[in-house]
Amino acid sequence: MKATTGISIVFLLLFGCKSDNVAINTDSYSPYSFFVAGHTYGKPVIDNIGVHPPFKNKFDFIRNQEIIEFGVFTGDIVLTGTEKNWDEIDADVALISRPIYFAAGNHDMTNRDLFESRYGKTYSSFIHNSDLFIILDPNIDNWNISGNQLQFLESVLDNNHQEVENIFVFFHQLLWWSPDNAYKNFTLNSLSGRADSINFWDEVEPLFRAIPNNTYMFAGDVGAFPNGFEFMYHTYENITFIASGMGGESRDNIVIADVMEDKTVSFRLIALNGDDINALGKLEDYVLP
Repeated sequence: MKATTGISIVFLLLFGCKSDNVAINTDSYSPYSFFVAGHTYGKPVIDNIGVHPPFKNKFDFIRNQEIIEFGVFTGDIVLTGTEKNWDEIDADVALISRPIYFAAGNHDMTNRDLFESRYGKTYSSFIHNSDLFIILDPNIDNWNISGNQLQFLESVLDNNHQEVENIFVFFHQLLWWSPDNAYKNFTLNSLSGRADSINFWDEVEPLFRAIPNNTYMFAGDVGAFPNGFEFMYHTYENITFIASGMGGESRDNIVIADVMEDKTVSFRLIALNGDDINALGKLEDYVLP
């Protein structure tokens, strides 16, 4: 694992726990929070020094929220996967002073070997405070979760779902979207790499619907354009879909998930543009367009 000079110790703490089924906190039923940030490189074609500037401007807010224990970047973390860009991201992540997990996007995979040499496998899981967290990589097979990754997912659920409460799943692409389903009117950043037919509804979603745990799925490929969609929320049965992202520079956002002592989960939609973090209202208000 590679980190820039001077922050290597920090990165051993931040990324050293990225392996299957590693508990980074085993205290049960304590309230905690985490944040989710999508499309963090920001405005398309702009190669920022590190993350999208409005997001970076909210680092103080994140640091001051003591209940936030870690964060997840849901893909398109860099415009292109170069050593320079990843070094800049590493430096920014160190400023957050929280463990940060990466769910890789298509832009991040312009150099898969480099990504994996720095951050390890692109799909993994861990248990935190009696909840299961799963990071998936749809870039491996054209938005499909297949082969070894599907076997990994099945194994993680089989081995853990009876011992945990909530399940949180993170990936970049909106796998639940299809041109002919209920989500067809939701505008994505990109359909890059998507096969004509994918296995989310046939093989992936049924794995979660078949178990009793409340499951929350987060995707980050939204928000890049001012005339698109920056967030969505939809829940049915035991599954909730959440999309969140930035780059359009008017409704940029992150989502904070607050997990209560009774394991109920609520969300805060944090506006990144301007000083009013509550300017966008409640995430739960943004149901299907």
